[in-house]
Amino acid sequence: MFIGHFAVGFAGKKAAPRASLAALLFAALFADVLWPVLVAFGAEHVRIAPGNTVYTPLEFVSYPWSHSLLMLIIWGALFAAFFRRRPDGIRTGLVIALLVVSHWILDWITHAPDMPLWPRSERYGLGLWNSVYGTMAVEITLFVIGVGIYASTTRSRDKSGSIGFWAFVVFLFCFYLFDSLSPSVPPSVNAIWISALIASAVVLLWAGWFDRHRITKADSGSA
Repeated sequence: MFIGHFAVGFAGKKAAPRASLAALLFAALFADVLWPVLVAFGAEHVRIAPGNTVYTPLEFVSYPWSHSLLMLIIWGALFAAFFRRRPDGIRTGLVIALLVVSHWILDWITHAPDMPLWPRSERYGLGLWNSVYGTMAVEITLFVIGVGIYASTTRSRDKSGSIGFWAFVVFLFCFYLFDSLSPSVPPSVNAIWISALIASAVVLLWAGWFDRHRITKADSGSA
């Protein structure tokens, strides 16, 4: 799943209004941010295998530390502990932890049976990726709902908050459509993890930037 993870990150703003959108998206995407680092160091493995599913040419051979349910629960608990002493930290930490764990649930829906419950466990997956249009229908629906929740929870302080937000949404949506309808085969595993890290940095910095130019409507009303 791709924009589905962004969807739950956007929606998390309503439950944790004091959290930066960058932090919420980082939590929702955490498994996919950690994964390329572990692939780069050889701790996890992916294979380029066109036809593995109709949606993606990648076969996720092993990713026990970034994508197993147990490890995501542990990672989520560590993030919750980190936020505990911050303003509204217990609530924010809980939301962050749930977003981290949500990654397993969403990937379980879309992936072939490659999602482990714990390192070296049997692997699971409902295989929605065997239908391009089914995958797109689910992800786009989630994305529209998530963006709608964020837009109804916040308002822009200035043009950066408005234009930056909607440009981000359009960029993600157009990239998703292009990648879904015209999938490309990566030239190498190195290209996969390098491009994944660059893309993660860009989208998180972008989200953090425009979110600083927005304010929650509850805070706006009390100001």
